[in-house]
Amino acid sequence: MTNTTEVNINDERKIRLKKIEDLKTMGINPYPAHCDTHETIKHALNLPQGSAVKTVGRLMTKREMGKLTFCHLQDETDKIQIAFKQDELGSDNYKLFTKKIDTGDIIFVDGERFVTHKGEESILVKKWMILSKALLPLPDKFHGLQKEELRLRKRYLDLLLSPEIRDIFYKKAKFWDVTRSFMKAKGFFEVETPYLETTTGGAEATPFATHHNDFDLDVYLRISVGELWQKRLMAAGFEKTFEIGRVFRNEGSSPDHLQEFTNMEFYWAYANYNDGMKLAQELYQQIATEVFGTTKFKTKEYEYNLAGEWPRIDYTDEIKKQTGIDTTHADEEEMKEKLQKLHVSYEGDNRERLTDTLWKYCRRNIAGPAFLINHPKLISPLAKARPENLLTTERFQIIIAGSEVGNGYSELNDPIDQRARFELQQKLIEKGDSEAMMPDWEFVEMLEHGMPPTCGFGFGERLFSFMINKPIRESVLFPLMKPEQSNPSIQAKKQYGNQHLPITRDEALSFVKEYTKKEANLNHYLESEAVMRHLARRLSENESYWGMLGLLHDIDWEITEHDPTDHLTEAPNILKAKGFSEDFIQIILSHGYGFDCAGLKDKKRTEKIEHALACSETVTGLIYAIALMRPDKIKNLEISSVKKKMKDKKFAANVDRDVIKECEKLGLTIDEFLQIAINAMREISHNIGLI
Repeated sequence: MTNTTEVNINDERKIRLKKIEDLKTMGINPYPAHCDTHETIKHALNLPQGSAVKTVGRLMTKREMGKLTFCHLQDETDKIQIAFKQDELGSDNYKLFTKKIDTGDIIFVDGERFVTHKGEESILVKKWMILSKALLPLPDKFHGLQKEELRLRKRYLDLLLSPEIRDIFYKKAKFWDVTRSFMKAKGFFEVETPYLETTTGGAEATPFATHHNDFDLDVYLRISVGELWQKRLMAAGFEKTFEIGRVFRNEGSSPDHLQEFTNMEFYWAYANYNDGMKLAQELYQQIATEVFGTTKFKTKEYEYNLAGEWPRIDYTDEIKKQTGIDTTHADEEEMKEKLQKLHVSYEGDNRERLTDTLWKYCRRNIAGPAFLINHPKLISPLAKARPENLLTTERFQIIIAGSEVGNGYSELNDPIDQRARFELQQKLIEKGDSEAMMPDWEFVEMLEHGMPPTCGFGFGERLFSFMINKPIRESVLFPLMKPEQSNPSIQAKKQYGNQHLPITRDEALSFVKEYTKKEANLNHYLESEAVMRHLARRLSENESYWGMLGLLHDIDWEITEHDPTDHLTEAPNILKAKGFSEDFIQIILSHGYGFDCAGLKDKKRTEKIEHALACSETVTGLIYAIALMRPDKIKNLEISSVKKKMKDKKFAANVDRDVIKECEKLGLTIDEFLQIAINAMREISHNIGLI
């Protein structure tokens, strides 16, 4: 059914297109490049009655009363009433305005200031000029844009119609202006560091990956504001630096998380975390008073006052106080059990992730402001250990409204200690922890040349969103939005980087189920998809594209299983009909290279992505067979158990071990690949009968 509103808008557009043609016929350009010198509307409002005034703006309202028309004109600074009189303009000029000009149009007016008998500040128009003819009408002034999705997608209208929304961004600009002025007043030097990095140092987060064509090099968008670079500046002899810039983290969205946001980080030589806490507290208090005129703030769930001295909370003591778990001594199983009792979901089962998840549960109960201190060394790979307790660090986080809105520490400058901690992070990466910090061995070399004791601290626009009491997406001018599903060109061809997918993942799963009736086969496809996704994440490849290959690689299996030599003969036609590219289809076929099917026996895999698909879909059969034999299925399956069965050629004899070993073509050892595959299948164990 056609939406009535859409019909009305389309009809209005046709009418306005006709008006444009009429204007052009009259020799009037509806989109001129220039207009006379003019004042802002705010300036015009301050002029005395009788003053000549020239101004520009958008027509927000239009009300005709015979030979008199009243409108409201709005620019960036304010809004004013303008009056058009037939006697003043002349019959033809007046008729031109009333018949050809609409709300939403942008115009220039030249007139005289006056006040109506009702006391409204106005301009009597003597001359006018069209500057931009709007083809689409403004939203209804009484309803505006009510739906959040629509408001953010058409943000320009949201900003145009709502002074309150515009004020958010004036405040946000001042927020960063105050921050910059404060840092410079304290003697800090503003710097710029790279956005593209070969390793993502400075935080624990999943990065966005891309490829540098000129260098033929995989690189990452930074996840911190140049932390490891600014520390290099400390070694270079700079003693106070700061940077305000964009940061990118390829993680989930929430009311206080985005994938792209602005942060500030400073580094201060010959200072420690106590100095950092004092400076950060002073900065936050100055932002509050200068930008918002108060130190008292309120959100839906919390009230807090930034004035005065902030208390300090011990990390381990607070978790023990709230949950009864002493993270210093508790093992992983105790922490998992407690999280399950608290109904808290968690990802990863290593000590670092479990400890962090317990803390995230506890922080929700703290209104703040407060300094969280004495973090375990395990979750602070760049912070200096406390002399009083070498298992904890000189780190602090600022807690406000149940969330972390600032992070700093006495920077680790011991190269031996730093190397050891990076090696630990490397082991976490090898076990499949996508948020572990990538080691930067050149940074360790820098430390070996000597870096002075340093305090580093950073915070982001999450602090602003808390102060303004809006979800962080609301406080971003143009947050990233998914393309509208109704757009046929986007729906027909979804693009992921340089690789294209014609359907979504959910559509692909439905597509697979059309051709797959046996549960075992569907499980295999889901397993292959999961391994390919994890492999892509590890290799910084396109996760959606690789996952789709895994999900669809055997799309014609149940059609051709009566004769294995027919396997992959139907797949090209099935995939082509669905819109998949020839490249995608060729990769699918490549997993049959070397086998007697579809005439592929003499072909050999040469591309990385071909080896990836082959070894991924093959290894699932081995791991699944092993897991089925175990009481706990895949829950505690170790690499050693899989390698043992790999050597037993009689076990799962149809699984080609040599194909699994093609993982080495990806730059991975067999141990690394098996761990990736186990982690991937463990993650979806509830979907494939391995629980």
